[in-house]
Amino acid sequence: MFLSSVLFLSLIGILFVHSAGSYWSEVHYKGQMPFALKQAAYLVVGIVGAYIIQRSNFILSDGFWKGLYIVAILMLIGVLIPGIGVVRNGSQSWISLGFMNFQPAELAKIAVLGVLAISLADEKKSRMKMYIQSAVLLLLPIGFIMVQPDFGSAFVLVVAVFFLLFAAGLPFKFFLWIGLSGIIAFVLLIVSAPYRLVRIQAFLDPWNDPLGSGFQAIQSLLAIGPAGLFGFGYGNSRQKFLYLPEPQNDFIFSILLEESGFIGGFIVVLAFVIFFTTSFTMAARAKTRERQLMIIGFTSLLAVQTFLNMGVVTGLLPVTGVTLPFISYGGSSLVMTWGIIGIILNLAKETDIEGRR
Repeated sequence: MFLSSVLFLSLIGILFVHSAGSYWSEVHYKGQMPFALKQAAYLVVGIVGAYIIQRSNFILSDGFWKGLYIVAILMLIGVLIPGIGVVRNGSQSWISLGFMNFQPAELAKIAVLGVLAISLADEKKSRMKMYIQSAVLLLLPIGFIMVQPDFGSAFVLVVAVFFLLFAAGLPFKFFLWIGLSGIIAFVLLIVSAPYRLVRIQAFLDPWNDPLGSGFQAIQSLLAIGPAGLFGFGYGNSRQKFLYLPEPQNDFIFSILLEESGFIGGFIVVLAFVIFFTTSFTMAARAKTRERQLMIIGFTSLLAVQTFLNMGVVTGLLPVTGVTLPFISYGGSSLVMTWGIIGIILNLAKETDIEGRR
């Protein structure tokens, strides 16, 4: 069920990348390889990578995760250097590899959760040392990600780490301090960058600026609202005709709902629920603390990202640039997501046999 759900979501992704991005590709990338073919190629690379990772024996190596963490930090620094980092939609978050643009923040999220899970699993450490290590390991990459700026990736990583720390058994008062610090940091972030305040205002009343800050939210709701139970049929979206900017990316769920309606959206949500349920079940059956914490951390990462994307698309949350795992167009996102699948499958090799009965 775990593998079936992620394969189903990935194939649905290719179908709707083709539908949502066909006109945008024709207008802006005429003569280049269609988005759907690129997505299919990325999927093959991701599946091959997941298979290799699943068969490897270095996943629980402390040295591997520390090395990956250092590489991720170096890449986050490199993406900020002019000439190396690629600017898209106002964010310098990508490194061009020629055949695709790679987003170091995707690698950083995996590296942070991996190295933190290994660290938290060491029960010999004092609680104070655990607090300090967790703070340093998280805040360093978060700082570089926010400079890009990429608030969406930073938020997803922070919340996923929050769930990981909770699973590690840290005391409740620790989370009270974390919550208070988060509120203060959130206010400071809004004050330091006026465009974030504009996004909050657009979330509260998108019709106040329908052609500016509220444009994406309104166009997304115009796609979803009239769709009804069954939608307008595959390929029959109206909002993909340059009304919804880059509909194959962050707002692909809007097009999916417009074309397949409530029923199609329910099936996709159900597939995600099956994926998360089976993954957390494997975490519960894991024989060692390291395996359990790592599965919880990586599953939480994808769960938070999924909830955030769907919340933005349906108007429940302010607009922020976060892709929908397995479905949104993007090479680095899809390959890294399948890398997480490979890691979870590797960690689930040894489970509690009694737990399956």
